[in-house]
Amino acid sequence: MRLDRWVASILATLTLCLATSAEAAGTLDKIRAARTISLGYREASIPFSYMGNDNQPWGYSVDLCTRVVAAIVRQLGIDELQLLWVPVTPETRIAKLKSGEIDLECGSTTSSLSRMQEVDFSLPIFIDGAAYLSRRAAGIKRFEDLAGRRIAVAAGTTTERTIVEALAQYKVAAELVRVSDHQQGIAEMVKGKADAYASDRALLIGLALDSGTQTDWAMGHETFSYEPYALMMRRNDADFRLVVNRELARLCRSREIYGIHDRWFGFLAKPGARLESLYFLNGLPE
Repeated sequence: MRLDRWVASILATLTLCLATSAEAAGTLDKIRAARTISLGYREASIPFSYMGNDNQPWGYSVDLCTRVVAAIVRQLGIDELQLLWVPVTPETRIAKLKSGEIDLECGSTTSSLSRMQEVDFSLPIFIDGAAYLSRRAAGIKRFEDLAGRRIAVAAGTTTERTIVEALAQYKVAAELVRVSDHQQGIAEMVKGKADAYASDRALLIGLALDSGTQTDWAMGHETFSYEPYALMMRRNDADFRLVVNRELARLCRSREIYGIHDRWFGFLAKPGARLESLYFLNGLPE
């Protein structure tokens, strides 16, 4: 009887190991079999990932993901892949990735050690930092002016934690208004339900430029965090991560990344010293 239980236990363990192995190494096989890759995108993370006027995803991260898709097509030796674009939010992006609803997230997600407990990341694609945007009429010129005000922040983002830490550090008492995405954050300010919106600086600039009333907004001078953006994928899939990183490294090595940067950020400025260093370090040799 004990032998039967021992055999059953061994078989169960082997089945679990095989299932785990298949799950860990399966993204490229899944893509090859379906001739489809599912890409997560943000609907309002301008200029990284957003829905354009033609109802198609656009942005810096989207451009990088389409380059990665082309590299996957070449590696798999197939004619083409169908791109299935799936909208995600800060609260749903990890869950949709882990469930298999998306294979790669093309947004504005910070690569962090805590998130690496659940997902894997590509090489960094951008460097940013948390800041805040307010209506110019509100007269908010420095962080201390937020005392007694309401600050909107997207739930589930690294900025949510960062802004709480900044309020404690600067001893500023303010109310946090948690929203679902950037558009709601801006809407809360327009409706007078929030006095400022906290997010990453480049995203705030994009939101102000897209608002159609750029002169109405004021950007805080302070930067409160280090936010290295990366493409997000499922954990423990080394083959898939390698093809993603190989293409990102090639883009940096060949300096094609600068053309992509200029397309989305050229109206602001050339890459700064930190981003220049990132592109240089990303150019890994074959």
